[in-house]
Amino acid sequence: GDWALYTDSPLRAFENELGVQEPVGFWDPLGFTADGDALAFKRRRCVELKHGRISMLATMGYITPEVTGKFPGYLAPSMDLKFADI
Repeated sequence: GDWALYTDSPLRAFENELGVQEPVGFWDPLGFTADGDALAFKRRRCVELKHGRISMLATMGYITPEVTGKFPGYLAPSMDLKFADI
C-alpha cells in the first residue's frame, strides 16, 4: 500500500534525517535500521562518513604520485628497487 498510510514502522524514526529525499524517502534496502535503534543508526552514519573520508584520502594517495611524480632515489638499494619502479 501507500507508505504515507503506514505509520507503525520503526523506520519512521529516521524520516526526518539529513539525506532523506523524495520520492524514495528513507531508503534502507538491507534493513539495518529495521529495529528503529537511533543509537545504532547514529553510529553507522558516523562510521560511513569516516570510511568515506578514508577512501577519498586513499584515492588521492593513488592519484597524487601520478600527477606530481615519484620520489627520486631507491626504496631498497640492496634489491635495486627505485621509487619510480613502483
